[in-house]
Formats: sequence, structure tokens, C-alpha cells
Amino acid sequence: MSSAAFLEFRLEGLSCADCAAKLERNIAALPGVEQAKLNFAAAKLTVRGDVQASLIIDEARRDGVRAIPAHQDREADQIAFWKKHHRAIFSGLAGILVATGWLVHYALGMESWAKLLYTATIAVGGYAVGKKALVSLGRHRLDMNVLMSIAVIGAVLIGEWSEGATVAFLFSVSEALESYTMDKARNSIRNLMNLAPDTAIVIRNGQEIQLPVKDVIIGDMLVIRPGEKIAMDGIITNGHSSINQATITGESVPVDRGPGGEVYAGTINGEGSLMVRVTKLVQDNTISRIIHLVEEAQGQRAPSQAFVDRFAAVYTPVVITLAALIVVIPPLLLNQPWVPWIYRGLALLVVACPCALVISTPVAIVSAIGNAARHGVLIKGGIHLEEVSRLRALAFDKTGTLTKGLPEVTQVIPADHISESELLTIAGAVEHHSEHPLARAIVAKTRDINIYPTPAENFQALTGLGARATVNGQNILVGSPRLLEQNGINIAGWQEALASLFSLGNTVVMVAREKEVLGCIGLADRVRPMAADSVAKLSKLGISPLIMLTGDNRQTAEVIAAQAGIDDFRANLLPQDKVAEIKKMRQELGFIGMVGDGINDAPALAAANVGIAMGGAGSDAALETADLVLMGDDLSKLPFTVRMARSAMQVIKQNITFAIGIKLLAVLAVFPGWLTLWLAILADMGATIMVTLNSIRLVGIKPDGGSDFTIDPVPGCGGNKPDPATGG
Repeated sequence: MSSAAFLEFRLEGLSCADCAAKLERNIAALPGVEQAKLNFAAAKLTVRGDVQASLIIDEARRDGVRAIPAHQDREADQIAFWKKHHRAIFSGLAGILVATGWLVHYALGMESWAKLLYTATIAVGGYAVGKKALVSLGRHRLDMNVLMSIAVIGAVLIGEWSEGATVAFLFSVSEALESYTMDKARNSIRNLMNLAPDTAIVIRNGQEIQLPVKDVIIGDMLVIRPGEKIAMDGIITNGHSSINQATITGESVPVDRGPGGEVYAGTINGEGSLMVRVTKLVQDNTISRIIHLVEEAQGQRAPSQAFVDRFAAVYTPVVITLAALIVVIPPLLLNQPWVPWIYRGLALLVVACPCALVISTPVAIVSAIGNAARHGVLIKGGIHLEEVSRLRALAFDKTGTLTKGLPEVTQVIPADHISESELLTIAGAVEHHSEHPLARAIVAKTRDINIYPTPAENFQALTGLGARATVNGQNILVGSPRLLEQNGINIAGWQEALASLFSLGNTVVMVAREKEVLGCIGLADRVRPMAADSVAKLSKLGISPLIMLTGDNRQTAEVIAAQAGIDDFRANLLPQDKVAEIKKMRQELGFIGMVGDGINDAPALAAANVGIAMGGAGSDAALETADLVLMGDDLSKLPFTVRMARSAMQVIKQNITFAIGIKLLAVLAVFPGWLTLWLAILADMGATIMVTLNSIRLVGIKPDGGSDFTIDPVPGCGGNKPDPATGG
């Protein structure tokens, strides 16, 4: 194996963020490992170097974690019941033993038999913790497992057998519940991995054969029968059908696809039979890339995590030191009895581990980003989730964002000495070379009326203005009225026609030959059906102003903005002008987002605090460059994303406040002797479970407005509060 080799593992039993960081360091220290990266949120480990997979698996096992090579990940679902639920089984057995011990001890007064039952409880409930504690001590590491083991052993040594057994039992229960709830949060996205089939029917040598998807190559022809899941990304070569793309875009309404249409792995074929040419390998298909990007995003820290890390780094050593002082100072300096103060010191050790605090942020990020991905919204990391929650204003590109991006020719106005067909022939000859949406609409119009002009020569695209070319030896300009004016062509006689077209929301393309205007062509784009409703919902969420940026003229921009319900607009903008507007808005308004198509608007998306790309399904550029990707062309997912982000930030604040508050109360309760060992374990691990369960509520937020939260219209003013009506 070369030093550049990569190994990837899925991890089971990883429920402690602090333990995950230590496991990462241990694996990085193994001989031959060049780099180890452990993504706690996704329970995923990537190792680069010359090292055997078995060494990594053994190292993880020492910390009580099961490392499963990525290629065996699906087989992991078939593991034995015992291995899958061993934590719960041990906890249940410990519970029976400790309950029996209490009965024998307090009801029957048989203390010797009770001690045997308590010892059995400690052995069963504390076995895994004790084993990991020995490993940690061997590495000179003082972690949660060591602290818990000291507390249990210390309780036994001072005669508190019942307390020690209770701590062992409660800790085992907490570990099992924490593992379960963390896995539930992670599975919000990992379930997508099972949506694409393991096999595909491929035509090779004229015969249909069934192959594992890993053996399917680019160019293979797939046979997709009605009702089947599509196994690979590809292009339809034959057949028509409706495709349910909910796994990719979050939309359950099927879309029609025919020859030339793109389909994605994991989507469901409707009523037709299809032949599909494979365009991507299984590891590169859209659903695999979404899963990879979401897992990477879940592992990124939100800025609020920095505070948590700083606090935890100070809190733990301070509390451990305080515990030691509580044990030593009263007996030595104040002539107090040792046993009560040792007990108090042990109780304080239990709450020294900042588990609830450390996990308060990542589990909320996992839940929010995973839920967003299931509904067709890809958020590229915790930092972007937090930035979306802070948005004060939004800028929208017009074409392809607020509108469908498919302009159509609505009116052709030729000069007196030329016909409509002649005007379209000349314009079509020039626009044949262009990929601009307006150009494609003009070419489509010529074909609709059976005109197939010979492509022009010497074509030159003029960014933001139009194009020039040579047709039949004559110089032709096709573009905006501004293009003609910049070339010294008088358009004064066309002002009435232009005004009429602009008033109807048309974009106007003028055609000139040499210095003579040949006519103008009106084109219009339709506003997306959900645009106005989405804009209204964003306004209710307190995002204002909502501004449209477009290269179109003012009249067209005004019509589209009115139809979409947009507050304000900027017209006649070149790409660099959009960037300048975004920078100006950032200075004036604070946090601002830009919504565009992810390709043509890349500079403006990059200039905003949050770049939001539309229609990312199948678009590599959108998936790679934007901070937030709406996988479908559905603007209604934008209000949902804002609600999700604000709810996530509120949950994180709730979690941090709760975790710190519980810890501080527990510390204060030590001095008067109120903090018992069993209460300390409940305060510590109970808080961890509470913040995890609180974070999982984020999975319940839905695009249709269903939610466990009520959202404050203006972020930062009171925050998102649980809804009493729903119990959220």
C-alpha cells in the first residue's frame, strides 16, 4: 500500500465528541498513518497512509468503537441483534441487578447479599467504562471514563455500595440512550445511502445482465422498467416517463423526462420503460456527492462552537482541581471527617466532564443539515447555517431564479423595408453561435416558423450587451438598445416601440445592419409560480429589503419585480455591477444573501455573506461553489431554510445555556452536601441526553410550514421559542 492510500470507515458506538477527538489523535499516532480525520457528526473516519485496516479497527475497538470499512457499510445493517443492542442489554441487566440489590438491602435487610448484587451491577454496568478507563490511564489520559470509574470505586471504598452501583447503572443507561439519540440524528442523512439500488440491469453484448452498481461503467446502457428505482446517473436515450426526484430535490411531484433528459440514481421511474446511458460512476453520482457534501458540512463547526470549546477547556481542569481541594482541605485544615468530603469530591468529579456542553452544538448541526438535505436543500456547513440565521436582506437574480429562465419571443417589430421572417433570419444567424438564453429563444423561434439561417461569420460575444457578427458580408449587431447607442446608431425613431415592449415586461433585442436599425424583438420570461408566495413568506420572517438584480432594462425589471412581490430592484446591471451592488448592500445592511443560478452569478454569490444557488441537481458548479444549494428550482425551500437555520441557532443557544446552567448548579450543590453521586450522574449524562433530544426536534421542521418552533420575525429579538401548542 502506498503512502497516498486512503482508508474510509464508518464508526459505531461513537457518542462522545471529546472521546472522538482523542480517538482521532490515537489513530493519527499509529505507525504509517500520515493523516487521520474523524468526522464525529457523520461518524466517519478517513485515514491516509501506509497502514493496515485491521490496526485501525483494533485501535478503535480499544476505545469501545466499532470501525467498519466503507465497502462493508451496507453489510453492517445485517449485524447480529446482540452486537447491535449490546449497550441496551447490559443496561437492562444492570437495572435488574441494582433493583434487586435495593430490595434485598432495604426491604429484607440482607446487606451481604445486597453487596454481591451491587458488585454484579458494577461489573455489568461499568465493564465497558472500566475497560476504556484502563486504556485511557495507560495513555496518561484523564477522560470521562476515568472520572466515572474513580467515582464508582471511591464510593465502594467509603462504604457507599448502593451509590456506586446506582452510578454504574445510570451511566450505562445514559451511554445507551446517548448512542441511540446520536445515531438517530446521524441517520437523517445516512438513510439516503440505501435509496439507490445495489444492482442494475445492463445491456452488454446484446444481452440483459444484472450487475453490482460498482461494476457498471460510464457508457453502459441501463434498462429501467416501470416502478423501478434508477441505479445510476445518466441520460435517457429511449422512452418517456415521469420521474419521482424527491430523494434529490425534495419534491414529490414527478417530472416528465424523455430522450436527452437527465436522471439521477435513487430516483423512481414512473409508468414508462427507459433506456439510460450511464454518465457517472457510482461513487461520483449526484446522490453520493450530496451525501459526501452533507457529511462534510455536518462536521464543520459553527462559530458558536468556538465559545463552547474555550469554556470546556477551562471548565474541566478547574472542576477536577476543585474536587481535589474539597477532598483535602476540610479534613486537613478544618478538622472535618474525611468520608463526607471524599464523597462530595467524587460527586464533583462526575460533573467535571463537559459532555453535554461539547455535544450541544454538533448534534444540532447534524440534525438541521440532515433534515434540510432530505428536503432538497444542501447547506455546506455549520458556519453557513449560522449565517443564514443572521440574514437581514436578500438579493435575487432575475433570470432563472425569480423567473423560469426560459424566455420566449413575444413580438417581432421589423423596420418598414423588411419582413418579420427576414429580421428573424438575420438575428438567428448571429444568435446561432450564442448560448445566452435570449439567443436560444430567438433561434427556437426561427425553427418554430421553419427558418434555418446559415450561421454568421466572425461572431463576437459582447458581455452584458449582445453580439456582433458578419452576415452575407455585412456587419450585424444583435443586442440591447444600449449596444446600438454605443456603436453610434440612432434609435430615436424606435422609442415608441421600445416603450410599448418594456411596459409589457419584455426584454428587447434590437438588430442593426451597418448603421441601420432593422427592427426589434420582444422576449419575456415567466415568473415562477411559487416566487410571489416565497417572497411574501420571507418578508414575514423579517428579511427586508428583498432586492432584484438584473441586467434587463428598468421597465422590464419593474414588471417582474411587481409580479414577484419584490420590494426594490436594480436594472441595467453588468456582472461586475451586481458584485458592486452586493458589496454596497453588505456595508449598509449587514448580513445579506444572494440567490442565483450558481454559474452565471458566481461572482455575486461569492460577494454575499451567503451564496444561494438554484437548481443544483446535476450542476457540479452549483454543488461546489455555493454556500447553500436548492437542489430543485423551488424557491419555496428558501423560507424553510431560513426557519431551519434560525431554529437551529436557537436550539444551540438553549443547549449551551442548559448545559452550563446544570453544571454550575451541580457545582454549587456540592458545598452544602446536596449533590449525591446518583444525582451527579443524572446532572451530567441526563443533560447530555436532553440537549441531544432537543436538537433532534429540528428534524420535525418541514418546508410546508410544519414545525416544532415558532419563529421570531427578526433574528436576535427574543429568539425562537418552543411552541406550547405542539409541546416543542
